[in-house]
Amino acid sequence: MALSRRAFGVGLLGAGVVGTGGYFAVKDRPELQGLLGSRTTLSGFIGGEKEAFLADRGVVSALGAYGLTVNGRVAGSVEMVREQALLSQSPQFLWPSSSIMVDIARQNGVKIRNDRVVLNTPVVVYSWQPVVDGLMKSGLVTVTNEGHHQLDLKALLDAVLAGTDWSKLGVNSLYGRARIVSTDPNRSNSGFMFAGLALSLFSGNVATADDLAAFGGKVQAVFRNMGFKSPSSGKLFDQYLAGGLGGEPMIVGYENQLVEWILADPSRWDRITASPGAKPVVLYPRPTVYSAHPLIVVDENANRLIEALASPKLQELAWTRHGFRGPLGTATGNADSAIGSLLPAEVDAVLPMPDAGLMLSLLMMLAS
Repeated sequence: MALSRRAFGVGLLGAGVVGTGGYFAVKDRPELQGLLGSRTTLSGFIGGEKEAFLADRGVVSALGAYGLTVNGRVAGSVEMVREQALLSQSPQFLWPSSSIMVDIARQNGVKIRNDRVVLNTPVVVYSWQPVVDGLMKSGLVTVTNEGHHQLDLKALLDAVLAGTDWSKLGVNSLYGRARIVSTDPNRSNSGFMFAGLALSLFSGNVATADDLAAFGGKVQAVFRNMGFKSPSSGKLFDQYLAGGLGGEPMIVGYENQLVEWILADPSRWDRITASPGAKPVVLYPRPTVYSAHPLIVVDENANRLIEALASPKLQELAWTRHGFRGPLGTATGNADSAIGSLLPAEVDAVLPMPDAGLMLSLLMMLAS
């Protein structure tokens, strides 16, 4: 049956109302902005440990639903908030790996419009099973009821400063003096946070200016003992895996790094755990520090990135695919069976970092 002109006109009007209502319904939901065809590209600097996260197709798709394309260029956390060569490139956001970097950015003249911690991961020490077996004999490593390894980092640092041989610590498979390696604290956040943790451990509490004067020399000696220090947490972790037991017996890193590596190829991890050779082991210093990952908004448009990253979808992807905990240090979603037993549900022995001013003074000491 043919439609009359009046009926056809009413139908068009109804379709227009529905379409307009649908438009405003989508417009008011930031997670559906991509459906409107409006796409914003945001450029900024990120810590290297988040590079794989932002390259994840699921993450790219989830950000696309918010109408966002993110161009994250890798830089050291300390560098991105201090180096004018980087800040002069007018980044729209900065995504370092420590909340202290927000204060340091302000001190360096960065006009911050907003900031929020969107991810968390504890600082850990990576080693190998033969090393861990020896350190358990000497009492430096203990195992919790859940099977997680805890490290007496203060005792280990004391042994390093005393020039103690590995054999004296129960590790007969290694020759020479005990050592632990981190990244360059003046460039990379994991080294930066390790320096603050070491100073607090020597101090017996969260370090103050008086503690820097009393114990800063010890921290300086620990870092001098390391020799070359990588500028990137990701590069150091790659060195650890490539160098093996003899090349890198113990390094400082982030919990999520091993998780991400395992999830990239679970069958590879199954082969490693089933083989008789040395396998990677994650040690939790007791206490440790949390590496918070604040998104620092420099350009107002980057506020949308905070909304996206804090969404349940992206929080779940961050944990289940890349091992990043949520803002409060909790897991979001169910971890893959390959890593579920590796990680404690909570890391309860955590120290705050010393304040920004003290850390800047410590960095100057470590640079000399």
